[in-house]
Amino acid sequence: MEREQGLQELERTRLIAILRGVKPGQIIRTAEAMLEGGVTVLEVTLNTDGALDMIRELRSRLAGRMFIGAGTVLDLEDARQAIEAGASFLVTPNTDEAVIAYSVSQGIPIFPGAMTPTEIVRAWKAGAQAVKVFPSTGLGLTYIRELMGPLDRVPMVAVGGVTAGNIGEYLQAGCYAAGVGSSLCKLADIDAGRFDVITANARRFAEAVSQWKEAAWTS
Repeated sequence: MEREQGLQELERTRLIAILRGVKPGQIIRTAEAMLEGGVTVLEVTLNTDGALDMIRELRSRLAGRMFIGAGTVLDLEDARQAIEAGASFLVTPNTDEAVIAYSVSQGIPIFPGAMTPTEIVRAWKAGAQAVKVFPSTGLGLTYIRELMGPLDRVPMVAVGGVTAGNIGEYLQAGCYAAGVGSSLCKLADIDAGRFDVITANARRFAEAVSQWKEAAWTS
């Protein structure tokens, strides 16, 4: 899936699936299980063993069906390697303006992590496609809502504490999208071959987003 098409998918699904710690031999089956449930945007974190090879394999096997990116990008070398491996977008846990500038120069969307209003605005002005509010688990919806008052022009991605039960509230608060890890895909389910559980989780998230859209349309 190419960049513009992938960004359209993210705007449609409002969800980034985050895979961390998945074994190389499990990555395709896991991605297919999520795809079956309606998840089309996937991030493989670079602190996963074999992450770059997994990104290459995903791009090769699921091209045109999933928007594949790299997460936990910490520096310029990580960014270069991820893009060379075929990552179509980058996600960082922090605001590094050099990494943002490099990604922009390569025509690759980037979602840098930021927590404070100062960091969020810095990341956005540096060229971020959207800013990942991280960590958001402890502060949650209350903090997101407070940020949206003065910073409603900045597209934000909530990461941490987002479930199928509350993703609609995050989107209603103004979030552009949400990044979701274990509440969508647990390593224990992958190891046990419970891919049907992963598909069911993905479907619940997709249905929750659809319900939010319907409510927003009728309100």
